[in-house]
Amino acid sequence: MGQPVSQAVDEGVALARRGQHLQYATILWNSLECLVAMVAGVASGSVALVGFGVDSAIEVTSSIAAIWRLRVHADVDRREAAERRALRLIGACFLALAGYVASDAAAALVHRTAPDHSTAGIVLAALSLIVMPWLARAKRGVARRLDSGALEAETRQTEICAYLSAILLLGLGLNATLGWWWADPVAGLAMVPLIAREGIEAIRGRTCCGHDS
Repeated sequence: MGQPVSQAVDEGVALARRGQHLQYATILWNSLECLVAMVAGVASGSVALVGFGVDSAIEVTSSIAAIWRLRVHADVDRREAAERRALRLIGACFLALAGYVASDAAAALVHRTAPDHSTAGIVLAALSLIVMPWLARAKRGVARRLDSGALEAETRQTEICAYLSAILLLGLGLNATLGWWWADPVAGLAMVPLIAREGIEAIRGRTCCGHDS
């Protein structure tokens, strides 16, 4: 037999509350990530770091939308309308970011602009490789138990942030250790397909689950 309705409701409320706490943690980390990446990126002239910082800012917007979704969990009409608007906005931001990173990285390669060594950027990327996968796993558990396609999509964005951290770390590391100046803009270009794909899918309203009930 299934669990009593009251128990199911209580469990849903508890899951939604846990989801909100995870989103608050994501906002806190991404805000710090954005600040450090932008400052270090501008100071060192790193295209990949600046792009990573802007991505972190977009992640904050995504988490705020997810929190609103969790707060209206019981109201299906409000929830679905909010998700559609949030996904389109976030998708547009991702596409703008992809365009910015692509043009900036291409210009750096054409003009052979070499970024300075950035210890802060390397440390940030390494820490993000630890924090973001943990957050993604925890949020995916909540999304699946709530059967929420929108929260699944937001979790994918957290996973992409982890992938971008790996790309960023590689580019900064090669520049710092081997003096391969081109590794940074190439790392930036490597981020573009991931960012653009997520933007297109968000605008189309596609999620892993395909629905949200």
